[in-house]
Order: sequence, then C-alpha cells, then structure tokens
Amino acid sequence: MNAQASALGRLRGDFFGGLTAGIVALPLALAFGVASGAGAAAGLYGAIVLGFVAALLGGTRMQISGPTGPMTVVFASALVAVGGDLAVAMAAVLVGGLVQIGLGVLRAGGLVRFIPYPVVSGFMSGIGVIIVLLQSAPLLGVAPASSPLGAVLALPGVLANLNGEALLLGGLTLLIVFRTPMAVSRIVPAPLVALVAMSALAVSAGLQVPVIGDIPAGLLELVLPSFTLETWTTVALLGITLGVLGSIDSLLTSLVADSITRTRHHSNRELIGQGIGNLLCAFVGGLPGAGATMRTVINIKSGGSGRTSGVVHARFLLALLLGLGPLAERIPLAVLAGILIKVGVDILDYRMLRLVRNAPRADVAVMAAVFVLTVLVDLIVAVGAGVVLSMMLIIHRLARQASFRVRPLHRDAADDGGRLDADLESGIRVIEIDGAFFFGSASQLLDRVDQVIGTRVAVFDCSRVPFMDLSAQFALEEMIEGLKAQSIAALVVVPPSIHAQLLRLRAPHLPAGILRDDLEVALAEARNLVAQPG
Repeated sequence: MNAQASALGRLRGDFFGGLTAGIVALPLALAFGVASGAGAAAGLYGAIVLGFVAALLGGTRMQISGPTGPMTVVFASALVAVGGDLAVAMAAVLVGGLVQIGLGVLRAGGLVRFIPYPVVSGFMSGIGVIIVLLQSAPLLGVAPASSPLGAVLALPGVLANLNGEALLLGGLTLLIVFRTPMAVSRIVPAPLVALVAMSALAVSAGLQVPVIGDIPAGLLELVLPSFTLETWTTVALLGITLGVLGSIDSLLTSLVADSITRTRHHSNRELIGQGIGNLLCAFVGGLPGAGATMRTVINIKSGGSGRTSGVVHARFLLALLLGLGPLAERIPLAVLAGILIKVGVDILDYRMLRLVRNAPRADVAVMAAVFVLTVLVDLIVAVGAGVVLSMMLIIHRLARQASFRVRPLHRDAADDGGRLDADLESGIRVIEIDGAFFFGSASQLLDRVDQVIGTRVAVFDCSRVPFMDLSAQFALEEMIEGLKAQSIAALVVVPPSIHAQLLRLRAPHLPAGILRDDLEVALAEARNLVAQPG
C-alpha cells in the first residue's frame, strides 16, 4: 500500500511538474522561434519533439528539453549564413544531432566536467548579453538586428523609429516578469501572466504593434533537410557548432539537476537522447535545443522526478499547437521580447560578477576573454579559446611550481668525523627536480648544464617527480648525452612507475644501467665512481 501511494505521489509530482514546465515553456518556445527567424511554430515544434524524445531516451530523468537561448542564437546565425533557406538550415540541425549522437557513442559526455568554470561563466554571461541586445529592437516595435554588434550600431535608428504602443507593452511585460511576487510565480509563472495579460490588452485596445502572425495548425509537417555542394562546408561547420554547443548546454543543465536532486545523470546517454531529438527536429522544421536549465529547475521544484514529467510537458505543448494556434498568432512581438530579456538577464552569472575584484586575475581574464568573444565573434570559438587559455595558464602555473636545483653531495657525518673528501665533494653534483616534469618545465633543466660541467658524476634526483612526459624525457636525454661528451657519468633516480615507463620506451641515453629507484643507492655508486682512479 505504501509503495502504491509512493508511486501515485511520484506520478502526481511528475504531472504537475511537467504541466508547470509546459506553461513556462509556451511563451519561451514562441519567443525563441520568432527570435530565430524560423517563426513561432518552429519554436513549438522543437519544444514538442526534443522535449518528448529527450525525456524518453536521455540520461537525466527529470530534465526538460527544448529551445534555449544559446541554441537559438546559433541557429539564427545559421539561418542568416545560408540566406534564409530553412531546408539548408535544417540540414545543419541534422548534422548537429548526428554530432551529439557520435559524442555519446564515443563516451565524450564526461569531458564537460573538465571545462573550467570561468569559461562557463563568460560564455553564459555573453549569451545573456546577446539575448538582451538582439531583443532591444523588438521591444521597441522595430525589426531586430542580425548580430549583437549590429544591434548596438542600429540603436540610434531604432530609437528614432520606435513604436510607442510596442514600447508600452514591452515596458509592462518587463514590469510583470521582474516584479511579480514569488508567491504568485509559484502558482502562475510570471512569463505566462505577462503573455496573457499583455496580449489581451493589445487585442482589446486595438494596438497597432507587430505580432507573431500565422501559426500552422494541426499535426507537424514533414521537412526534408537539403544542401548542395556549394553549401556543404557551411552546413558541416554550423552543424558541428550546434552539436557541440547543444552538448555543453545540456550537460551543464544535467549537472544543475544533479546538484538539486542529489542524483547522478548518465552523460553519454543524455547526449544520445538529445542528438536523436535534434535529428528529428530537423525533419519537422523544429528549432534545435538542449536541456533547459530554468524549465528543468521549475519541473523539479514543482514535483517532477521522472521521465513522465518531460513527456507531460511535450504533450501539453502539442495540445496547444493542435487547438490554440489562432490565439498565439496575435501575441505581440514586444511581449515576447520582454520575456526573453528577462531570460537574458537571468542567464548572467552574478556569482562570478560579484567575485571579479577578489577572484584570481587569471580566472577573471579567462572569463572576460570568453565573454568578449561570445558577444563579438562566435560562441564555439569563445569556448574553445577559453579552454585553450585556461590550459595555458595551468601549464604556466605548473611550470612555475617545478623546481630545479644543483647542489654538491651532502656531507655525511660518518665520513672522517664530518669531513668530506674534497675530491668527492667536487666530483659529484646532485640535480634535484621537484614537481611536474613536462614540456612546460623541461627547458629549465637544460639551463643548468653549466652548473654540472667540471664534475665526474651527475645524479639526477627525480624521486619527487609525479609524472614525466616525452618532452621531459628528451630534455633529460639531451643533457645526459652532453655530459657524456664531457666524460661526465650520469645516474637517474626515478619513482618505480616512471622507471617502468622509461624501460618500455627503451631510450638510448636512458638505459637500465643508469636508472635507480633509491637515491642513497645512487649516491653510493657515485662515490665509488669518483673514488676510482682516472
């Protein structure tokens, strides 16, 4: 009985969670569709198909999927790049879905955990700014620009030709979405309140403002993605961009869901589910999407805990499409712009922004670089550059932490009452290497060769080296070869793991005869070599 009650409770939670997420998704799907240039219906199609497929096949049980700000921005750019040809743009969406499936099959899902937080922060804040800039013109009743920079440059013309009635609706929409009390939003989402109230005001008052326009009614229509030999490179590049961005966007949302529910998602399954969903979107003219953070959080907070919630969300939107299309056609674009501006403002990473003054300068620099590149250049370029810059900074830090020191043989109290023979002292040098020994720090070893010249035996103490790459090995070989030319013998002390690695590589200047696992053994051998005549 308790099990039945528990199951019924989960089902009830999934129903209300999915329904609430669907209500929130409606205005966002319409707004993203219009913002993309493909039309409001494309936003609904994408939310329905991707939301349904990802809920059934994805790796995050309570995730709500559909069009998102980042994916909408990239798709809008893709549509412009192919001259507004929807079939070619959908070919890019198809490629993007295949890329996601491929990443899932190759088990690349776990790599999202290695993206540094400053990169994610700069990327998300950049997306937020892009949304705000692109929606500033529709908020004022003017056609939107195609790029963030274009939106800034067109602002004087937009202000000169603004529609006062659109500005009124947009201003009231912003007031509602920003100032609606939380107690009310828990019952009725603020975007839905704004959508219904402002649309009703526009119709009843007969306001002359741009609206969504015709929305096809009935079942989803089949679209055949296509491309030519002239456009295949553009389609491939745009598809890869959509696939990689959609993967990052979805997996970041999955991490958010994990942190709220104390569960663990399956990254690779999530990528495959998202990929299949986006692939099918391409055949119905649907906007590509990903796991939606805000809608996922709303679903969880409203009781959703399983896949049923995502299915309920998709079926709710389908019901609206089949019966309420005529009502959505009269929704003012200024209202949708106000809703999207709230989404853009919410995407900004305020936690990181509050820490800018006190955070490490390197992290702030990475965030700023990714932010600027996201807004002015390209989303994937921004993420790629941010990851590369972060790696370079980490390499620099590791290289600085590595230490190289050349010292004479330590005095041994057991030798002649504490006196070390001068020949021994001058004949042996110990090169201490401490820390990561890799391509970033290997050159520091060669800088010490002059400090070893004139001795008889050089002992390389690598016992505190956690790892050694090929660059470090080659640097060590080069130095040993140079010492050999000066008739200076060499012994190398390494941890057992590195010892085994060097033996496998069969390095000609690092033979087994000079490799040792213990420093004291190596020093004793060095003393014997120096003590030998000649």
